[in-house]
Amino acid sequence: MRPGEVAIIAGLEDDDLSTKLMEMGCLPGASIRFNFRAPFGDPVCISVSGYELSLRVAEASTISILN
Repeated sequence: MRPGEVAIIAGLEDDDLSTKLMEMGCLPGASIRFNFRAPFGDPVCISVSGYELSLRVAEASTISILN
């Protein structure tokens, strides 16, 4: 995704990480907005469920989206 783009979460691909992400509001069907990437590429900042989250790229890549 590019900064400012919005998508819908289709699901979470990592069973171990999915509980953590769901507790932070990354639920299937929720709207997600990509805000920005840190200067060296990691972490990234997203908005979901009224929160801004900073996630490692490896964590963010486990979120499946629908455009």
